[in-house]
Amino acid sequence: MSFGLGVIGCGSIGGVHAHAARRAGIRVVGAWDILPERATALALEHGGQTAPSIDALLAMAGIDAVAVAVPNDRHSECASKALRAGKHVLLEKPMAMNAAECDEILALAKNSAGQLQLGFVCRQSPAALVAKRWIDAGRMGEIYHIKASLYRRRGIPGLGGWFTTKKHSGGGPLIDLGVHVIDLALHLGGHRAVERVSGVTWSKFGHPIADYRYTSMWAGPPKLDGTCDVEDGATALIRCAGGLTIEVNVTWAANIPTGSTVDGISVWGSRGGVFFDIFGKDVSIAAEEAGMLVDIKPQFDAPNPTDQAWDEQYRHFALMVTKGKTPIATGAQGRSLQAVLDAIYQSAELNREVEL
Repeated sequence: MSFGLGVIGCGSIGGVHAHAARRAGIRVVGAWDILPERATALALEHGGQTAPSIDALLAMAGIDAVAVAVPNDRHSECASKALRAGKHVLLEKPMAMNAAECDEILALAKNSAGQLQLGFVCRQSPAALVAKRWIDAGRMGEIYHIKASLYRRRGIPGLGGWFTTKKHSGGGPLIDLGVHVIDLALHLGGHRAVERVSGVTWSKFGHPIADYRYTSMWAGPPKLDGTCDVEDGATALIRCAGGLTIEVNVTWAANIPTGSTVDGISVWGSRGGVFFDIFGKDVSIAAEEAGMLVDIKPQFDAPNPTDQAWDEQYRHFALMVTKGKTPIATGAQGRSLQAVLDAIYQSAELNREVEL
């Protein structure tokens, strides 16, 4: 299933895409980044060539598809250029900055020779696949509530850089972490239509940037003269058709004592419930069978859950590109999720529930 891939955006996530693509047998033909030295480093590592511009990358011989791994405010521009050029696109989350930009991408995808897949990699983690299998088999009964949480005590990424600058990122942990857990919750719940949301956001840390205390920082170090105008924590209640509710809790920074919170997805059903850490190696199921309460621990192979999730995502992407298979995560699903994020931010601003 070999084909040629161009990587647009060669930071940390761009590198993850390149490694996952090569493990899937996909050739990394070209790379572009706003910082040419990063594109050169990625191209040299993976045997590709550096492009001076996105347009030049898309014009390279042998590139059939692209992975878009740039800051959020450039997702729409880069995906749109690639679709106009007839390339298949694996677009990192979130799909865009807002639902209106998603609509522009979808309009282009409708008439493009290329297909669009969203980078919702958490769906493909080994634990998530096991949970989905049990839910789809009917073992959980009616799914009526899902709790989705990712907490960081002091984990603001790249404080002062694009992650914490709203005009580039669109927001903080809600659009960074929440996009993953909300998508996974909607996926496990059968993609029921979202009807109403109620959300709250907080911004309590990183003001001033020099006073922020942390142990490690993704995309660091802090830029002391940079910007931090996004939330560092968010919570929301999402009401879906059929009575399903989804509770979301995400933080980049919070004074959370060790052991007081649990990361992961908890699914409550009328016949059973399931809990798992997204990139963990265990799935716990509580059920009632033969008139007795039982605890079930499915056995599955997960030596490296993160790599396995990326490998599964690229396996599906390759099937889409080479066999015309339906994307594992569609543009329509990305747009629906973006509308939910937009509504949660609106709810937090208006201090009231918002209908979609």
